[in-house]
Amino acid sequence: MEIAISGGTGFIGKALTLYLASNGHTVYILTRQLRENHSPSTIQYIKWDAADSKFPLPSIDVVINLAGESINNGRWTKKQKEKIINSRLQTTKGLIKQLQTLPQSPHTFINASAIGYYGTSETEIFTEDCPKSGNDFLATTVKLWEEEASKAAALGIRTVYTRFGVVLGKDGGALPKMLLPYQLFIGGTIGSGDQLLSWVHLEDVVRMIDFAIHTKEVNGALNITAPHPVTMEEFGRTIAKVMHRPHWLPVPAFALKILLGEMSTLILQGQNVLPQKAIQHGYTHSYDTLEHALQNIVSH
Repeated sequence: MEIAISGGTGFIGKALTLYLASNGHTVYILTRQLRENHSPSTIQYIKWDAADSKFPLPSIDVVINLAGESINNGRWTKKQKEKIINSRLQTTKGLIKQLQTLPQSPHTFINASAIGYYGTSETEIFTEDCPKSGNDFLATTVKLWEEEASKAAALGIRTVYTRFGVVLGKDGGALPKMLLPYQLFIGGTIGSGDQLLSWVHLEDVVRMIDFAIHTKEVNGALNITAPHPVTMEEFGRTIAKVMHRPHWLPVPAFALKILLGEMSTLILQGQNVLPQKAIQHGYTHSYDTLEHALQNIVSH
């Protein structure tokens, strides 16, 4: 297949590009800054801007939209919130508008999303069948993002919203920052420790996206999480076990609120989000337990 990816140079995008190319697909990375193409020839950089009038390729089988300002780049000031929302909406809107110019539409449009859609809860279990979204900043952002992406479905394109949990990988995402206190021998429980963390190994992220490409029955929301969420207490103790470090110095909630402001909700408020749809359609996780996932990441 020929697959175009916006946001293909990011943490998830790089891993996904290599995975798809290694499985025989031609991957076009859509980028505003033109880059020189190197080997393998199955990975091509294509100059692209969401504000352009036409899509830069004459035809494409699958479009994957991963582009958007990171939610981890500093405090959520009013200006930063606007960047987080606008970067997602403008890119998605531009992509869909350009896809309308193609003589033949792609058969699948996969749009990045997040489990932030559901809001937070200490008791609820969230699956793709959950009828309502949350009402905090992240939930509002994701809802607007998915509404924009849904316009692809109106064009007759199978559309999937990949709602990512906390993605664990060695070279990006949240994990390196979470490992650092343990590397310094000062790791401990964050907040109450009872809040649930819905995590997923980076390898399962790319395999689940590939699964969504090839499973025509998958439409709409798709939770990209592992089947066994853990409490933050268990998460910290598992890091300590895998790294052979102590788990002893707690980080109180008020300190994180002072340090991070509203962004502290990412760590202090939990979600129990299950990958129900993927499992129902036959997906098998490579890493279904946290200890197995961390052992793989930390040992490489």
